[in-house]
Amino acid sequence: MIKMMTYQLIDKERIDKFSFPKRDVLSSEKEKKSLYLKIHRATSLGNIENHKVFIFFEDKGGPKKVFTTIWAQTKEKVVLKRGLFIPVNRIHDIRFS
Repeated sequence: MIKMMTYQLIDKERIDKFSFPKRDVLSSEKEKKSLYLKIHRATSLGNIENHKVFIFFEDKGGPKKVFTTIWAQTKEKVVLKRGLFIPVNRIHDIRFS
């Protein structure tokens, strides 16, 4: 669930410039499980249909959002084009367009 924050829309090409703290942005196991399911669905749709999603995340500089395709996932990160990635523990939510 997205917290009541203002998320800055960014270009995915800027993601490699961000610094990500180690602390989780989600606190409950229910929220984390829901996020993992959304990541899995977004990855499948990205690979099958090149479907883009909004990823709401937080780096050291504050809340951000990006509209992009998720190409792969690990337990620790979602992988975008050109090897760019966002740590899962810094993602607030995934929204499908």
